[in-house]
Amino acid sequence: MNIKEAKEQIRNAMTAYFTKDGNGEYIVPIEKQRPVFLMGPPGVGKTAIMEQIAAEMGVGLLSYSMTHHTRQSALGLPFIQHKSYKGMEYDISEYTMSEIIASVYGMMEETGVEEGILFLDEINCVSETLAPVMLQFLQYKVFGRHRVPNGWMVVTAGNPPEYNHSVREFDIVTWDRLKRIDVEPDFNTWKEYAYERFVHPSILTYLEIKKDDFYKVESTVDGKTFITARGWDDLSQMIRLYEQHHLPVDEKLISQYIQNPKISRSFAQYYDLFNKYKSDYQVERILDGTAGDAIIFRARDAGFDERLSLIGLLLDAVSASARDCNDAETVLRDIIEHMKVFKTMLFSPSDVPQRKMEERITIQNEKINSMQKSGSASPDRIKQMKTVRNILQEYSKLITGADPDQALAAIKKDFNARRDTLNKAIKATQVQLTNLFLFLEKAFDEGQEMLIVVTELTSNTHTARFIGRYGGEEYFRHHKELLFYERQKELISRIEELEDL
Repeated sequence: MNIKEAKEQIRNAMTAYFTKDGNGEYIVPIEKQRPVFLMGPPGVGKTAIMEQIAAEMGVGLLSYSMTHHTRQSALGLPFIQHKSYKGMEYDISEYTMSEIIASVYGMMEETGVEEGILFLDEINCVSETLAPVMLQFLQYKVFGRHRVPNGWMVVTAGNPPEYNHSVREFDIVTWDRLKRIDVEPDFNTWKEYAYERFVHPSILTYLEIKKDDFYKVESTVDGKTFITARGWDDLSQMIRLYEQHHLPVDEKLISQYIQNPKISRSFAQYYDLFNKYKSDYQVERILDGTAGDAIIFRARDAGFDERLSLIGLLLDAVSASARDCNDAETVLRDIIEHMKVFKTMLFSPSDVPQRKMEERITIQNEKINSMQKSGSASPDRIKQMKTVRNILQEYSKLITGADPDQALAAIKKDFNARRDTLNKAIKATQVQLTNLFLFLEKAFDEGQEMLIVVTELTSNTHTARFIGRYGGEEYFRHHKELLFYERQKELISRIEELEDL
């Protein structure tokens, strides 16, 4: 299955495992909760989906790479315990708590998160001395005498033997206690994640043209060459940063992430061409509605690959605007919640508003720290929360020396200004969407390019959320046409099937 389907399977298992009865006890006891085993090639996104699941479900996440652990760190260190049995004195060996189990309890203690995921990566590549301990753990959730606490699901991951010579094969007894999920790379599934991660449009459009270059592991006379989803994701981040600092993005950089000489060279050439399109087509002018006829005529006469690149540039710009609006709206909603509480804290004219605001800042910082440590929020959500914290700090300075009425008036004035700024950004993004569709109609009429754009706007989490909240007349009109087109294809397909009978 693809990584999206695997994610859904794990979420479903967590929902079942975390179900409690009327007495607040887990219906499936922890020793009966089969650990999930994600089997898949390296860099396919196994770790990434664990981070997503934890953030989406608001639970903790503790990750370990088992190749870095010894028997002692996993099992604990032995010590001598003196005991008496029926009048006889004995010295016996016991074990301290496992570092891994102790970390789970430590996270619970620090963050207050009672439920979570213990993710053990490269589980089938452990050392020979650790292997028996790990097999016992997978079967009974126990390291030494210490068990994984209730409310924590065990998820493991490993690579198939063809990708790693250190892999150890499990016996049937062990497999019979695991929920095995085999994962395969899939570009279309990864693309949804890529939109959310804001992967560079040059990568998305290149892979749209050359899907076979998305994931590849080959053995050559010079050794293994490989390309993984992780490689493209990491390269994207570096491209964005290199562009920000006006550093050259060339084959030397690309080959550090895309470790297949032929494909890294191919993408380097495409990246240069992509930037030429960006300059030639003046994307900003298309989206603000000032593009001349020459740009429209060029797009109309362009080859399909060039059209795809142009679409990628346009969608990236619109997606960035939509994402900024979505983030700003979420921040303002959080500020409103803080201000509701802040207002109730001001009981009399003698109250010191700045002191009360500092209390809200402390609470926000504690929430950020807890979620960062537990992994129960996405990086984007943490960024939003830090923005909220920064605004609260600005409010604290703004109301220094003010009485309650003055403080509330000053905060309201600042908040209204921020809301006005957001409304302007929303209108600007709506204009971009309108101009995007007007340009497509002029350049491509109702061709497949229009269908591609509607499909991508729908699957992109940033634009889909923006359109769902603020609307988009042209989008909905073309979306209806797309649904009608898809329905037509389905009917034609069924008719052809009947004719073949």
